[in-house]
Amino acid sequence: MSDTDMQNKKIHQGRNIKRFREMMGIKQEAMAFELGEEWNQKKVSLLEQKETVESDIVKLVARILKVPAEAIENFDEEQAVNVIASTINNHDQSAVIQYNPTFFPVEKLIQLHEEKIMLYERMLKEKEEMMARLENLFEKK
Repeated sequence: MSDTDMQNKKIHQGRNIKRFREMMGIKQEAMAFELGEEWNQKKVSLLEQKETVESDIVKLVARILKVPAEAIENFDEEQAVNVIASTINNHDQSAVIQYNPTFFPVEKLIQLHEEKIMLYERMLKEKEEMMARLENLFEKK
């Protein structure tokens, strides 16, 4: 594929949102909760099907997923696979060795875990409030 073809190839931003969301272990319902009241699981699903996503939505989703907006806007899995495939061949296994490995700091993992716990606690609280409202409705009838 030539450089011109690469530039003309459309990046599927919705699919990128889905990939990053799944990598972070966040369900569509949790994403909808973080996006705001007007969002629900179905709307997140539809967002993930869109080839091009509005810039303000991309920025909001990027902030929630803690990834750069550019990652959502520009990540091309096919291009990434091609780069990896062209780097590794059967004769030169040295390309596989990572001489400068980067490790995810434990503090960052702990922070992500704590953020997930806070999100689940907020979702649980909202569920409890909704159940209380439903119980009040049933009691009034």
